[in-house]
Amino acid sequence: MWLTDAQKIGVALTTFGGLFMLLGVMLFFDGALLALGNLLFLSGLTLIIGPQKTFYFFARKQKLRGTVCFIGGIILVFLKWPFIGVVIETIGFLNLFGDFFPVILTFLRQVPFVGSLLNLPYIRDVADRIAGSRTSVV
Repeated sequence: MWLTDAQKIGVALTTFGGLFMLLGVMLFFDGALLALGNLLFLSGLTLIIGPQKTFYFFARKQKLRGTVCFIGGIILVFLKWPFIGVVIETIGFLNLFGDFFPVILTFLRQVPFVGSLLNLPYIRDVADRIAGSRTSVV
């Protein structure tokens, strides 16, 4: 699968957005880094899948609670309530993107070192329960 130049830029923006959000949390919920991470993440997502598909993704009826929490968390971060904003934003993120976790887990299990780590007995059970991907075989 080949990516267009706009999609490549979107992947970079989304990656930097995630890194800025992680850095903002590690630096005791620095509001400026969190706000910048949110802007980069949303603009990168828009460039990857397009503006119309982004709107339809967030506007779907079954994703409404996740959208409200995600956007509400971003607004709280912008209004200088970074801790509460990140907590609400995380709830929204899990509601919006939780369907992708089994796919991500399957991909990570194929990565050489990470796959062997995720297939350890107790870690495998926890990862499967979090992702909801399969039932553990006894």
